[in-house]
Amino acid sequence: MTPTKPTLLIVLAVLGGAVGWATSQLVENLAGRKLPVPWTASITLALLAFCLFVWALGIRPRLKRKPGTEPLNPFVAARTAALAMAASRTGAIVAGFYAGVAIALLSDYGSSLARERLLPTGAAILAAILVILAALWLEYICRLPDDSDDDDHGRRSGRADDSPADWVHPTTER
Repeated sequence: MTPTKPTLLIVLAVLGGAVGWATSQLVENLAGRKLPVPWTASITLALLAFCLFVWALGIRPRLKRKPGTEPLNPFVAARTAALAMAASRTGAIVAGFYAGVAIALLSDYGSSLARERLLPTGAAILAAILVILAALWLEYICRLPDDSDDDDHGRRSGRADDSPADWVHPTTER
């Protein structure tokens, strides 16, 4: 897996913003009202950011192999990295979506309803940015240290003491 690039997140946020703005305009034109933005959206996103942050704090010592901690299973580390990548992309799309809704609300800032809906929209954008930051940190924690010893298949072992003598086929006994 390659690390998440900021340009990808920016592109996803711009696409999400276009969808958010278009959805807001569509709801206003078809239903004659502003797109409702519930507070539960920002609460859910903040809870997701908190869970990602707590997960990162929990696995960091295990990945660094601190004394008194059990090393993290490589499959769990890989799945955690995949979760972090998915969360950063989702956060970018959601932040962009609510930014698009905010832009649509700003065009009618004179109405009290638009001003009222800007607060939960801004909170959702902020919470989505927190999801992105927590996910990027979690992804960073899960990276393997640079290792110049590539084996014959071009894979990195991730361990300095990984030698063919340590490899055990599942059907053979040691």
